[in-house]
Amino acid sequence: MALRELSSLEKYLGLKKPNKYSTRGDKKFPVLQNNNGPPLMGLVTIARHLVKEAKCPELLGQTAKDRAVVHQWLEYRVSKLDGVSKDGSRSILKDLNLYLQDKVCLAGNHFTLADVLMYNGIHPLIVDLTFQEKEQYMNVTRWFDHIQHRAGIRHHLPPVVVLKNNIYTHKHH
Repeated sequence: MALRELSSLEKYLGLKKPNKYSTRGDKKFPVLQNNNGPPLMGLVTIARHLVKEAKCPELLGQTAKDRAVVHQWLEYRVSKLDGVSKDGSRSILKDLNLYLQDKVCLAGNHFTLADVLMYNGIHPLIVDLTFQEKEQYMNVTRWFDHIQHRAGIRHHLPPVVVLKNNIYTHKHH
């Protein structure tokens, strides 16, 4: 999956010459064959390299605090989200829902690389949710829907249907 994510990120960033990737190990650790030196390893390392290559530093955060938040979410993606169990996914969705309560994007109001990689990582969890479960995580669902509708983000992933209104109301007509 990481190789498709990196290829999709290249397209989003408008990089014209596709890079050559391979994988290592049982967990299919992504590796970028770099012509200018040793290979780069790991989803986050390669993604950050691609952002710099595309000259889009704003995707890494506009302030020192934003850059720290972006880095934090990138690490969270690979350390907590990748390979999470179904039980663990509920905890992640609950925590993310609380975090996104007053934010448009993961680094506040600015779209960053963290949003791209977290979107890709959380997609399999959101796809499996029922409409009622999506309502339970309404902040995550709102954020997810916002990200999936950004131009160029969803190259290799199918869209997820999100209802705009609550299915159940407390009033009876």
